[in-house]
Amino acid sequence: MTETDTTRLNAELREIPTLQGLEDEVFTWLIEHGEEVPLAANEVYMREGDPADRMIIVLAGELNARVDGQVYIIPRGGISGKLPFSRMTHYGATIRAVVPSRVYWLDIKHYPEVMQRFPALMQRLVEALSDRVREITRADERHDKLMALGKLSAGLAHELNNPAAAARRAAQHLGESLQTLNTLCLTLSHQTLTAEQISFLTKFQHEAAECLTAAPALDPLAESECEDEISNWLDDHQITDGWKLAPTFARAGLHQEKLEKLAGCLKGQALNDALQWLEASWSSRELVKEIEQSMTRISDLVRAIKEYSYMDRADLQEVDVHQGLENTLVILGHKLKRGVTVTREYAADMPRICAYGGALNQIWTNLIVNAIEAMNGQGNLWIRTSVKADYILVEINDDGPGIPPDIQGRIFEPFFTTKPQGEGTGLGLDTVYRIVRRHHGEIRVTSEPGNTCFQVRLPLTFSTAKSTEEK
Repeated sequence: MTETDTTRLNAELREIPTLQGLEDEVFTWLIEHGEEVPLAANEVYMREGDPADRMIIVLAGELNARVDGQVYIIPRGGISGKLPFSRMTHYGATIRAVVPSRVYWLDIKHYPEVMQRFPALMQRLVEALSDRVREITRADERHDKLMALGKLSAGLAHELNNPAAAARRAAQHLGESLQTLNTLCLTLSHQTLTAEQISFLTKFQHEAAECLTAAPALDPLAESECEDEISNWLDDHQITDGWKLAPTFARAGLHQEKLEKLAGCLKGQALNDALQWLEASWSSRELVKEIEQSMTRISDLVRAIKEYSYMDRADLQEVDVHQGLENTLVILGHKLKRGVTVTREYAADMPRICAYGGALNQIWTNLIVNAIEAMNGQGNLWIRTSVKADYILVEINDDGPGIPPDIQGRIFEPFFTTKPQGEGTGLGLDTVYRIVRRHHGEIRVTSEPGNTCFQVRLPLTFSTAKSTEEK
C-alpha cells in the first residue's frame, strides 16, 4: 500500500462513526493488520454458509444482505460481519455490493490482540454488535407484524367480500323484483275490486310482511313440509307457477287457513293476480332486508377494525377490555368459523383500565391465533375475565394438544418457535410478553393435553411515568 493510500485509508477510517475519537495508534494498527477491497456493483462479497472469519467496514458505496425475503442495508460507515463476542459461525446471508463500493476487512484472528491492546476499540465494536442485534430484532418484529397484518388483511378481505357480494346480488335481484312488482300492480289494478276487498288485501299484505320480518327461521324439514302444503293448495286453486310462490309464502307464515281466508275474499283471476303481487311484494321486502343485513355486517367490520387499531385516538387511554376482545374476535372471524366454538365468561363488574389499546389488542390477537392454530382450526376456545383486588385477569383457554413440558419455559423467548421454517418467526409470544411488561402486568401459562390456558394480569392503575422510562 502506497503512502497516499495509507493516508487516505487513515482519513476514511477516522470518519467511521463507531471509530471516531479513538487514539492514533488504533488507526495505525488497523491499517497494518487489515485490507481494503474494491467491489463492483452487484458483486458478491460474502456468501450464505461461508465461515464467518472477518469484520467489515464499508468505506464507500453500500452493501446489502437478503435474509428470508428481508433486505438489510449496510451503508457507508456501517460495520458488519463477525464482530467480537458474536456467536456467528457462518454467514447467514449473501452480502453483495449495491453500487461500486470499497470495504475494509479485519480477520477475526486479531481479536485477542484488539482485546488486550485496545479496550476502547473493543468496547466500540461490542456496542456495534448490540446495535446490530437490536436493529435485526426490530426488523424481524416489523416483518412479523407485517406478516400478521397480511393474514388479517386477507381474512378481512374475505369477510368484507361475502356481505358485499350478497348486497350486490340482492340489489340486482331487487331491481328485477321491482320491475315485476310494477307490472303486477298494473295487472291487479285491472281487476274490479271493492273497497272491502282492497282493505282486506292491504291488511293481509301488511300482516304477512310483519310475520316475514319477525318470524324465526324454520328448520329445513319443517320449511320443506310447509312449502309442499302451500304448493299443493296453490295447484288445487290453479294459481300460475305456484311452486315459485310457495317458498316465500312459507317464510311469511302463510299457511293453508290464511290462504283459505284470502280465497274467500277473492276469486278466479283476481286471486291469482293478488297472490302473484303478494309474492313479489314480500320478495322485494326480503331483498331489502338482505341488503340491510349485508351493509350492517360491513359496517360492523369497519367499526371493529377502527376500534381494534384505535385509529384517531391517543395511545394511552381508558380501555374497555371486553370491547377489545370482541373486536379481536370479529377481526378473526374467518379463522373461527372453520370449526372453533367460542365460549365467553366475562365479569359483569369489569372496569375500564388505562392502557395502550392497540397494544392490548395485539396480545389478544396473538394468543387467540395461537390457540386456533394449536387446535388446527377446530375445537373449543374459552375467554374468561375477572376482577381481583388490584388487577384484572384475562384467561384464554383452548382444548388443543397442549405445549410439551420441556419447552414451556422457552415459549416467551424471542425467535423460539415450534412451527415449521417459514411459518413463524418466534416473535408472537415475545411481543405479548413485552406488551404485558410494558403495562407492568404478568403473563403465565399452564398446559396439558386438552387444556392450555394463558393468564394475563393487568393492573387496575397504570403509571405513565414508569411506562415512559421502560420504553
